[in-house]
Amino acid sequence: MKPEIDPALKKVLAKIGKPEETAFVPDAYQSEALRAIKETDCLAIAPTGSGKTWIAREAILSVLEKGGRAWYASPLKALTNSKWVEFGLHFDKENVGIITGDTKENTEAPIIVGTTEILRNQLYDAMHQGYDLGCDLVILDEAHFLGDIDRGVVWEEVMTFLPVRVNLLLLSATIGNGDEIAQWLETIRKKKCVVIKEEKRPVPLYPLFLHPSGRLLPLLEDKKLSAPVTKYLVKEAGEHRSRRYMPNYGGIIRILEEFNLLPAIFFLKSRAECDAALKSASALKPLNQSWEFSETVNELLRRYPALQSHRQWKILKSFGLTAHHGGQLPAWKFVVEEMMKEGHLRVIFATSTIAAGVNFPARTIVLFNSDLFNGHNFNPMNATEFRQMTGRAGRRGQDKIGFMLAISGRFMDLNHIRRLLFRAPEDILSQLKNDFVMVLNLLLSQTPADIRSIFEKSLAAYQQNKRRPIAEASAAKNIWKDFCRHLEFLQTEGFVNKEGRLTEDGHWAAKLRLDQPLLVAECLRKNAFPEQNEKLLAATVSMFAYDRDNEIKVELKNISPKLLAALKGAIVAVRPLARRLDAAGFAVSPLYPAAGAAMYSWANGRDWDSLIKATGIAEGDMATLVLRTADNLRQIGALKDTHPDVAACAYRAREMILREPVLFL
Repeated sequence: MKPEIDPALKKVLAKIGKPEETAFVPDAYQSEALRAIKETDCLAIAPTGSGKTWIAREAILSVLEKGGRAWYASPLKALTNSKWVEFGLHFDKENVGIITGDTKENTEAPIIVGTTEILRNQLYDAMHQGYDLGCDLVILDEAHFLGDIDRGVVWEEVMTFLPVRVNLLLLSATIGNGDEIAQWLETIRKKKCVVIKEEKRPVPLYPLFLHPSGRLLPLLEDKKLSAPVTKYLVKEAGEHRSRRYMPNYGGIIRILEEFNLLPAIFFLKSRAECDAALKSASALKPLNQSWEFSETVNELLRRYPALQSHRQWKILKSFGLTAHHGGQLPAWKFVVEEMMKEGHLRVIFATSTIAAGVNFPARTIVLFNSDLFNGHNFNPMNATEFRQMTGRAGRRGQDKIGFMLAISGRFMDLNHIRRLLFRAPEDILSQLKNDFVMVLNLLLSQTPADIRSIFEKSLAAYQQNKRRPIAEASAAKNIWKDFCRHLEFLQTEGFVNKEGRLTEDGHWAAKLRLDQPLLVAECLRKNAFPEQNEKLLAATVSMFAYDRDNEIKVELKNISPKLLAALKGAIVAVRPLARRLDAAGFAVSPLYPAAGAAMYSWANGRDWDSLIKATGIAEGDMATLVLRTADNLRQIGALKDTHPDVAACAYRAREMILREPVLFL
């Protein structure tokens, strides 16, 4: 690949540079949003990097000055940790606390940062126990998660159950139907929701195309594919070529470096591709720089010296390249994010998960595919996903212009990318659905009749009434019908009585806000959890926390008899209930003894590196399993009034498994 540029790009590339430093002056949309949230609810929709966090900080400050309290909720633990650090520096550490499934610090602070699920759980408790949520402002960051197929229900619950006196600030870069969401909120909260929209990107985006020869071309001309790009596509189609080989990452990086287009984020399909792409370092010259890290990074490296023996550390320091994906340790990802923000890196090879929430933009983002994996299938990228990715291109205060570079390949439809450049983000649709956690917790404080009324006021019902008022079956009726199906099963199993009230078992089971609450409850009912051995308890509970396919290489014949008996005991105990759930049409996740074996090794103090090598599980997946198991144990530990022995054991087990390198803050 020979680095060349189309003559038409000379004026564009001449714009590259750092803007002059000026005193900060809030944008008009920021000031409008701040005025609104001081008085009522507000939905602020603005591109990534345009300063939505400033609105949040100033809104929090205005509440603090009046002696009030604020709750900042985000969808990702990584983003929550990042905001905890950021707010701690901005407001002083003693004023900021954090609550996630595995971290609780300074929980009485006037500013709480946490995940949206934790906030939802606090609302459940407040409704049940009859107290008011102890805050005056709630901020829901990444509010477009309201439309997430798996987790959107949690966002809708928060918006529905939040006390009206608490002002609600919603922040997002990608909500197409903000006015509709605001109108629905006004109907259920009986107060105005001001919508503030900002369309202008803080840093303009210029789309590029890289010809396989190494020539950079403008992707567009007057909103159409440029003539050189069209000519290339015609030629490629005529030759019936389909690129199936590994892209020349090293060559692409050299071209970007030649024309001052670094740092860059390369969005790749899979974890394996990200890690394999690091081999491109062999085609690059090592960096010639002395490393001066921020105090944040230096402190992390001091606390966790093993990070400097990470298999990617040498490539990172020598070549400024690294990978970022869910298969890595939280501490490593945090170091990568900080180094990118500090300008130490040339390129990050990342999966699309990096696009949501985490703040580290680049000058250029590079796309190799026009489809994305949604957790189930590969589908054409939508406008919301595209905006999340391209929102990382161009750093406010550091770049005058940002770039999106499209690479031709087997899974790249350039016309689809062209359309996405001009398409508005999709509308957010309600994802309200029942699960046993929601049903049990609503029944803590509501009668079935009250719950039916809640469904009739839901976003799902509102959107259907507005969009399809003559539909045969209303959304509210469908949700209610499904609620009744859950209710009937809970009654049959003895968690709810005939009058629709929770039984004694139902009350404690409602505290199990887990993926498989009934199976865990069944183990507790049948005393199938080890109550005196915290290592065995951690291992057994981990089977209920593991949410992936069986990717752990542990043969049952190598499991100790004591451990095998504990794992099999739990599986046998829940098997009849699992069959009844399946027969009633409820999804039941399989239980893998291999997960328990891996957790048992960790609980016994096995070295992290040897554990990863022996089990074959990705570091990030093992860390996730530990954290999810710890969260399950925390909730079992909360049952000290009804199950004192296993609750005490659960707390001991939790402390045993929460250690480095899983925890890092």
